[in-house]
Amino acid sequence: MDFGFLLACLFPLAILVLVTIVSGIRIIYQYERGIVFTLGKFSKILEPGINVILPYVQTVQKVDMRIKTSEIPRQEVITKDNIPVLANAVVYYRVENPADAVIKIESFDFAVKQYTQAALRDVIGNAELDVVLTERENIAGAIKKIVDQETTEWGVSIESIKIQEIELPAEMKRVMAKQAEAERERRAVIIAAEGELKASENLRAAADALSGNPAAMQLRTLQTIRDIAADPSEKIVMFMPHDVIEAVSKVIKPTNA
Repeated sequence: MDFGFLLACLFPLAILVLVTIVSGIRIIYQYERGIVFTLGKFSKILEPGINVILPYVQTVQKVDMRIKTSEIPRQEVITKDNIPVLANAVVYYRVENPADAVIKIESFDFAVKQYTQAALRDVIGNAELDVVLTERENIAGAIKKIVDQETTEWGVSIESIKIQEIELPAEMKRVMAKQAEAERERRAVIIAAEGELKASENLRAAADALSGNPAAMQLRTLQTIRDIAADPSEKIVMFMPHDVIEAVSKVIKPTNA
C-alpha cells in the first residue's frame, strides 16, 4: 500500500478525532456549575475548571451560582383594614442545588419573582396598615419564610427580601398629616403646662423662703428697684423701709377709730 495514500486517508480522520476531542472540552467558571445530560438523562455536575464530555452524546447546561437580584414591581394591595397601598420589594436569591434548579422547574428566575409577588400580596393583605408601616422588617421576614419554603424544593435559597416602598393614597396621607400635627400640638400644650407648673412651684418656694426672712425680702426689693432703674422709661419709685410702714400704720389706725 502506498504510504502517501495511507497518510492522505488518516489525516482527515486525525483531524476529525482532534475536532471531536476539542468539542468535548468545557470550561466552567468559578461562579458556575455544569449540569451534564447523557442521552437526555442527568448524569453529573461539572465543577469549575476544564472538563471533558463525550461530544454528540453528552450536553452541558451551565447554572450561575451567584446571588441574583430581582425587583418585584409596584402593585396595589388591600390591607386587612381595607386601605389600598402600593408596595414593591426586592428579592435576593441564589442556587444551592443546580441539578434541581434545572430539572425540577423550567425557569427558576421567573418562578421566584412570581412567587414572591404573590407572597407579598398575601402577607400585606393579612396585616393592618399600622403594622405594614411600622414593621417592615417583620413583613419582609414573613414573605421570605413563605417563599423560602417553596423554593427550597427547586434548589434555590432566598437570601433576603427588602420592601423598598409603601405608598399611601393621597387622602390617607392628608389624614395622617393632620393626625401627626394634632399630636405635636398636644405634646406642646402638655410641655407648656408642665413648665408653668414647675415655675409656679419654684415661685411658691421662693415666696415661702422670703416671707420667713425680712432681710432677704428687703434685699430682693432693692434688686428689683435696681432692675427697674436700668430701664430708660420714665418711672417714679418710692421705697419705704418696712419699719416706717409699720410706724405709719400704727399712727393711722387711732385716727380712723
